[in-house]
Amino acid sequence: MSDSVPDPNTPPQPMPTAPADADKGAKARQLLGMKGAQPGETSIWKIRLQLMKPVTWIPLIWGVVCGAAASGHYIWNFENFFQALTCMFLSGPLMAGYTQTLNDFYDRDIDAINEPYRPIPSGAITVPQVTAQILVLLCGGIALAYGLDIWVGHEVPTVTALTLMGAFIAYIYSAPPLKLKQNGWVGNYALGSSYIALPWWAGQALFGHLNFTIVIVTLVYSMAGLGIAVVNDFKSVEGDSQLGLQSLPVMFGINKAAWVCVLMIDTFQLAIALYLVSIHQNFYAVLLVLLVIPQITFQDMYFLRDPLKNDVKYQASAQPFLVLGMLVTALAIGHQVIS
Repeated sequence: MSDSVPDPNTPPQPMPTAPADADKGAKARQLLGMKGAQPGETSIWKIRLQLMKPVTWIPLIWGVVCGAAASGHYIWNFENFFQALTCMFLSGPLMAGYTQTLNDFYDRDIDAINEPYRPIPSGAITVPQVTAQILVLLCGGIALAYGLDIWVGHEVPTVTALTLMGAFIAYIYSAPPLKLKQNGWVGNYALGSSYIALPWWAGQALFGHLNFTIVIVTLVYSMAGLGIAVVNDFKSVEGDSQLGLQSLPVMFGINKAAWVCVLMIDTFQLAIALYLVSIHQNFYAVLLVLLVIPQITFQDMYFLRDPLKNDVKYQASAQPFLVLGMLVTALAIGHQVIS
């Protein structure tokens, strides 16, 4: 009996906190629309936000910043700042939110296998509620885009046209009969260009002028975005394989697809660096190359060794360098415009 009596000189041990911390982390991932979430959310507004995957807004918001920088005509004043902020809201919460909600709507059967905690397969939200959300985001995006065109005095509603283009690409990416995502090459390029080129074009059109060269450069850069899009396919291999979707990991296998992914990411960034040299922006070209080096390092440390386990860790480590490289490229182009 004496063994069961606690020693009064022994300090009380703290209660373990790991389960609570894990629960908080899962809830945060759920709200952001990230991998590793958990079901059980009851707030309809949090569920709607989860459908819109806020974590995916960041590259589009950044793309607007790059377009504004590349225009060479962005001025730090109140009006330009709020025009840029409005364009970011259009590209991120509205149009990326529309794209992600639409994708979840058409992927509900796949998500039931790969991510059953997602709002639709878990039963947290009904299909009519999702349909209404898609329409509200789409109509809101088109209306805001037209308002931006009027605000900056566009004779041709360029931002509205780009918004409609993005909405159409999002639809054929997710919806049958085309459902571009069924093919790993076409679908991932559509996704990569939508996340890099389209918001860049919107930012550039808002403050400057789009031209053929900018369109080609950003579409080439989008090939690196194709590689980034492939990273997201590794978490869905099981469901894609069962339902006949030809993602690159399904087509080539895990290891070969990982190599295709990293080669796309690195090769096309280096091609953009060569373009910067060709327009005599050598300093920016060197900066871009220096930003590719840590990406290659993280590819070797994490992604190539175990793409299924380390996909999120790799993205968190390497993608900041890719998006900084986009800004370096945009500043180089903007510098050339004003010089």
